[in-house]
Amino acid sequence: MMRSLLLLAPMLIAAAPIGAEAGVKAAMDASAAGWNAGDIDRFLAVYSDSPSTSFVTGSGLLRGKAAMRARYLQRYAFKDAAKRGTLSFTTLDFRLLDPTHALYIARYTLTWRDGKTQSGPTSLVFAKERTGWHIIADHSS
Repeated sequence: MMRSLLLLAPMLIAAAPIGAEAGVKAAMDASAAGWNAGDIDRFLAVYSDSPSTSFVTGSGLLRGKAAMRARYLQRYAFKDAAKRGTLSFTTLDFRLLDPTHALYIARYTLTWRDGKTQSGPTSLVFAKERTGWHIIADHSS
């Protein structure tokens, strides 16, 4: 039995990042779908509820979902699709840092109906929590 487990261990370790990456990607897709539907709470569901969750902005560091929610509502008209734009992410890198933490680097793109876009890199640290993969640190430019 122990020999079987030892032989199986490398396969389990190799498979762990695949499941983690799929979980993080699904969380990001759900967040983008929330943005695109104009549902800020669905968009923000990808963030951890921990008060230490951080978001780096050009003007400083925000902590907690409430601060992030206020900032997004101030900067974007969530109820107006023409002003909000359509959000998408292109994965650039994914690294499992340990079994419960991952680094996800992507390019976000906001596209408006008139063809204008805003795009930039985002570096996100995820933690696997009881309810799934959630962002605990966000640095987007």
